[in-house]
Amino acid sequence: MCYNGSAMSEPSLTYLSRGVAHTERLGAALGARLQRGDILCLIGDLGAGKTAFARGVAAGWRSTTAVTSPTFVLIHEHQRAEDAMRLHHIDAYRLARLEDAAMLGLEDIFAGDNAVIVEWADRIAPLLPSDRLWIEFAFAQDDEQARLLTFSAHGERSANLLSALREALSG
Repeated sequence: MCYNGSAMSEPSLTYLSRGVAHTERLGAALGARLQRGDILCLIGDLGAGKTAFARGVAAGWRSTTAVTSPTFVLIHEHQRAEDAMRLHHIDAYRLARLEDAAMLGLEDIFAGDNAVIVEWADRIAPLLPSDRLWIEFAFAQDDEQARLLTFSAHGERSANLLSALREALSG
């Protein structure tokens, strides 16, 4: 179920996911549309579905490797067979300070021409590029498996990506 945002200044979309498989399929729909330089910023409580969504993004992007939570490694790099593009999956949960994030070389990752998923992106918000797609995960009140995902585009490229996702979900 989709709800289009119109009251916000940036393009937005709210989507109700009914479970983990549904969240992964939504991620796959977005992942199939990722291009070089796209930045996905995932925020939400523990267990809200961020890693399931990232798994779906990588599957839709056609990653040759499976996505697991990068909580202890912090950064995983994925590739796909058809080109040299990389998908970086970053988990900022364990970063205590912005200085810790800066030492990981995130500036180079964000400036590169690969796609990036950042879980717990709010923890490193000052380091993120201005053009990014925020995705907020919230527990739905009526169903313990359901999640509300709110997509907010910040920048032209992210707005185009959100528009492509909206079109895919409505078609």
